[in-house]
Amino acid sequence: MNNIAMAIHGGCGVMPEESMTASDWQAARNDLAAALRAGYGVLQSGGRALDAVEAAVVVMEDSPHFNAGHGAALNENGVHELDASIMDGATLEAGAISAALAIRNPIKAARRLIDDGRAVLLTGAAADRFAEACGLAIEPQSYFTTQKRVEALEAMKAHAEAGTDGTENEKHGTVGAVALDAAGHLAAATSTGGYTNKPDGRVGDSPIIGAGTYARDGACAVSGTGKGEFFIRHVVGHEIASRVAYLGQDLATAADGVVHRDLAAHDIGAGLVAVGSDGTVAAPYNTPGMFRGWVTGDGKAFVATHTTIYEVAM
Repeated sequence: MNNIAMAIHGGCGVMPEESMTASDWQAARNDLAAALRAGYGVLQSGGRALDAVEAAVVVMEDSPHFNAGHGAALNENGVHELDASIMDGATLEAGAISAALAIRNPIKAARRLIDDGRAVLLTGAAADRFAEACGLAIEPQSYFTTQKRVEALEAMKAHAEAGTDGTENEKHGTVGAVALDAAGHLAAATSTGGYTNKPDGRVGDSPIIGAGTYARDGACAVSGTGKGEFFIRHVVGHEIASRVAYLGQDLATAADGVVHRDLAAHDIGAGLVAVGSDGTVAAPYNTPGMFRGWVTGDGKAFVATHTTIYEVAM
């Protein structure tokens, strides 16, 4: 039996610590811990990595603290367009949803696409119809809206008019999970509302297999967060897996090289979580912070937003 492992992220570009109250930061960490418990509990019971990453992402999609599902970013027209994907490292099967308007948990729809088997990616109204036909929860746009995202849209429009740049937190965010199960199989999942004030119809890296989400048994599983256009151009998830599989790099070296050299050269915020076939976890980021959590080989769990790391009960 292999070691089980899990890591999650709730997006990079975290705001300065003084920008929120201690209770607000604690609430975000509590939701990270809840996501870890949901996913790791699946692994502890002998469940599949694919089920574990879905369970973890659902918790973060339901939380208002992250840019996915409830609390997702608004595009230039004040509309939520939701992206998500999930991948099974054992079979390379994958499912993805882009520009959905009404799916409460886009990651569940992405997972249903794997089970359905007819397509990897569905977009827009067709994605919403597919989810509804599967019996998944459908919500009005108002369900996804929070005051924080309304204010972020106003701020980004003001920045655009003034020709200034917004903070990483105002711009974008993503949630994701990676896991290794007891059978040695890997999986990854990612979900996002994209970046604030994005063009109508824009699709980022989160639903693009090989870019924002990738899993391959024997190599690693990756879920990214940051400016998606560059994750697509660098095919980040596949690139890291290739460096592990073909160059023989360890996971930390491969992941750090992509985040701190390849992507940093573009002066963009970027981060990711990854887990290797040996249970090694990596979580590099080049912004002031990243919502993240992981479980070590001895079953101890940790969450963090900035440099301070908090142990949490499982």
